[in-house]
Amino acid sequence: MPDIILNIENLKQHFPTYGGIFRRQVATVYAVDGVSLKVKRGETVGVVGESGCGKTTLGRSLLRLYNPTGGRIIYNGQDITALPQKQLRPIRREMQMIFQDPFESLNSRHTVGEVLEEPFIIHKTGDSKEKNQKVRQLLDRVGLNAKSTDRYPHEFSGGQRQRIGIARAIALNPKLIVCDEPVSALDVSIQSQILNLLLELQREMSLTYVFISHDLAVVKHISDRIAVMYLGKVVEYASSNQIVRSPLHPYTQALISAIPIPDPEARHSKVILTGDVPSPIHPPSGCCFHTRCPAAKEICKTKVPELVAYPLMQEHEVACHFAGEINLLR
Repeated sequence: MPDIILNIENLKQHFPTYGGIFRRQVATVYAVDGVSLKVKRGETVGVVGESGCGKTTLGRSLLRLYNPTGGRIIYNGQDITALPQKQLRPIRREMQMIFQDPFESLNSRHTVGEVLEEPFIIHKTGDSKEKNQKVRQLLDRVGLNAKSTDRYPHEFSGGQRQRIGIARAIALNPKLIVCDEPVSALDVSIQSQILNLLLELQREMSLTYVFISHDLAVVKHISDRIAVMYLGKVVEYASSNQIVRSPLHPYTQALISAIPIPDPEARHSKVILTGDVPSPIHPPSGCCFHTRCPAAKEICKTKVPELVAYPLMQEHEVACHFAGEINLLR
């Protein structure tokens, strides 16, 4: 059995909302609502879905930037779900994050050298000379001039700032990195450079990625397996090839139909979803996708489909009452 570095069991992340004069709780946002995934060591798992489906919240919960409402996060065989901050600190060296907006995630008042020195200061690693040397090595490793340590983040382009963010993430030689839409704010020409850099670092450092994006075309390029999220739940989980070639869930089929194909003869039919994404404050009963699914039936409105293995495909899980019977791409 492959080594599982991250095991997520029924993870829930709910946020209370307050209102009124006395600021009482009036509702709950079900941002992540029962996600279960297993991530193998050294692979890239892509998490894809529309904006507001809970992708970023899931990523931050995995690193305990949020304290989960329910479920379990097992990292490297250890349950870290409720681990106190003091015990969590040494584990944080092995779990890092690359943020979506490199300008917002880098302190504009600090030089690049100070930004990259911070992980070594927090974890008390090396003396001043060793820190300076490691900072220069990190800049060189991500394709930046090692002499750029005295420059500020605003003096770099968007792609260069993201390289600095990547350098910070790999500073302590982590094992797991959550990439939260790391290329969505960049030009298309720069996106490929950053993706190639991530793949190169993965090979060199044996990294495991959880790669979050709303762009299925980007996710399929970099991922070994893909989890499709909708309204706080994973509705399909399989290898990248299976998701793209044989999608079983109607929502996955809709996402694939939105990918531009340059060959007119190879184009499949477009799946047009009606209506808006329901509010995570008041999610629909039954299947969370039934309000927009063109193939929904009565059972979809009342019974929640479980994410289970599809018997005709290896390691392909789907949450649909009619998996294999619906093909909107014909």
